[in-house]
Amino acid sequence: QVQLVESGGGSVQAGGSLRLSCAASQYDYTDNYMGWFRQAPGKEREGVAALGTSDVKTYYADSVKGRFTISRDNAKNTVYLQMNSLKPEDTAIYSCAIARFMSGRSWFDHGDWGQGTQVTVSS
Repeated sequence: QVQLVESGGGSVQAGGSLRLSCAASQYDYTDNYMGWFRQAPGKEREGVAALGTSDVKTYYADSVKGRFTISRDNAKNTVYLQMNSLKPEDTAIYSCAIARFMSGRSWFDHGDWGQGTQVTVSS
């Protein structure tokens, strides 16, 4: 059973920053993609950021480019999401995910997900 332990999140004013962390364990595939998707009330899931183990390319939703940065520590099986210049429209539940390949609107439709952490940005 894949385990994804998330930390970070919380409430911040617009323009502020937050950092999310996610540690993955008990997965049996070496090459993978790790990252985050989010879901706001009344909206569909949206892939936010992703990064592969052997792929130097990063993936970002257009809405977060230039503000969010994803990174990973392969030795620790941990992925981080630095979120700067947060906007009220970034308010959502952010879920960490891992998958062998990216798919679907969340980018991780066929992967394993964490429980999610709430990010609330007030104006």
